[in-house]
Amino acid sequence: MTSRPSLTTYQQHHLRPTYDHHAPYLFGPMVQASQAHVVMLVEQGLIPAERGVRLLRGLRELAADTAAPPPFDGSVEDTYFQVEKRLAEVCGIPTSELDVQLARSRNDLDAGVFRMVLRGQLLGVLDRLLATGLTALDRADRYADVLITGYTHRRPAQPTTIGHVLAGYAEALADEATAYADLLDQLNRSPLGSCAFAGTDLDISPARLAELLGFDGLITNSYEAVAGADHLVRVATLNAQALATGARLARTLMDWLSWRWVATPVDFTQGSSIMPQKRNPVVLEHLVSMAGAAAGDAASVLNNVGAAWWEDSNNATTDVQVRLWESCDRGDRFFALLGGFLGELVPEQPPTPAEIVASGATTTAAADALTRHGVPFRAAHSVVGTLVRAGTPDTWTAEQVRAAAGTVGLAGPLDDAAVADLIAAAVRPELTMDRAQADGPGTAAVRAQVRILRGSLDAVGARVTGLRGRLAAAERALDEAVDGRLGQ
Repeated sequence: MTSRPSLTTYQQHHLRPTYDHHAPYLFGPMVQASQAHVVMLVEQGLIPAERGVRLLRGLRELAADTAAPPPFDGSVEDTYFQVEKRLAEVCGIPTSELDVQLARSRNDLDAGVFRMVLRGQLLGVLDRLLATGLTALDRADRYADVLITGYTHRRPAQPTTIGHVLAGYAEALADEATAYADLLDQLNRSPLGSCAFAGTDLDISPARLAELLGFDGLITNSYEAVAGADHLVRVATLNAQALATGARLARTLMDWLSWRWVATPVDFTQGSSIMPQKRNPVVLEHLVSMAGAAAGDAASVLNNVGAAWWEDSNNATTDVQVRLWESCDRGDRFFALLGGFLGELVPEQPPTPAEIVASGATTTAAADALTRHGVPFRAAHSVVGTLVRAGTPDTWTAEQVRAAAGTVGLAGPLDDAAVADLIAAAVRPELTMDRAQADGPGTAAVRAQVRILRGSLDAVGARVTGLRGRLAAAERALDEAVDGRLGQ
């Protein structure tokens, strides 16, 4: 038995690691794209029907094989040539008799299957994001009357509710969901038929390829089809953006857990190796780390694309795929974890009204109360500032309010109604939940926001359902076209 020669340095340290990572992603889509290509070649009269049948029979066998792609042994340099090698083997012919690459380049095939892989991954990320958004809205509706202290710059600022905060995050998710759906629209255009970059003189039908593979249209220019990388940058940066926003919520949730405003979900904790009482919600720390990794992936993609020529270049295509695939996988897991965490979120000991008052968070509302009685805002602000320096709002008296008003030089004395309104606003943070402003923390307002945002998420969900339906229809059409040629 003759052993194969050892791998070269290039094969050991680049071709084999790249193949090992890429082949599981690319082998299946390359077979699927090849089926569509052969169907199109036969329909266009570019290869004889009997040769097309032989190829389609072999491709059908490869598509049905669920085993992992063959390991890298140095006999071929990448997944592209592995597909050719395996196809020749199952067809019982030498590779020199293959027609599968007629009027096709590795360039446009790579560009096409990269889009197909990313299309599937982004649909998965979007599913998770939409589910997380709906969970956040469910909790926002349920806890629209759970009062807490809102913070700015890590200091108590104003009263709000858990529902108001979570509805705000759901709105960010709704915007990101729309961005993902728009990105899928851009991504789901076919570069196939562009060949190396300048097309072919042969009478191929790129539109037929797009139809059979579920693409919604064609890229207009064959050079852009092969050289373009904007869609790859958008995948990386949108993942980084969406995870960064979720990481910010995760950090806020860490505070809520530490203050025991909400209970720690047991299913999302780890124990301590030495302290038996500890249940550590380290999943939130992992979410922050995952967002950092997504940002790193985006930086890598931007650096590679920016370092490449505007032409077919591995810097801007093949070499960024690992970062994109890992980024999308991370996004899928990120939203599964965050959505699951939010789904188990339950208030435990949110701050009492007295604690909110003592924090000073009601003072803006107190100043606003004065302006409703004709006091200029800056003067009202100064009155409340004087009162704050004298003590917490729960200690203020009508006499102190009038004295503070005199100190700042108001034109006339405050009437009883103005004083009463100021003190009520200062000591009753629950009045925040009566606020009518449409985007504010009022209970009714938050629940109206939930309804609006649920409609936004549902609209994106309908777009996803539509795309999945078109992809399923294309897959059926491809199977039927292959069956038709095989006489089945």
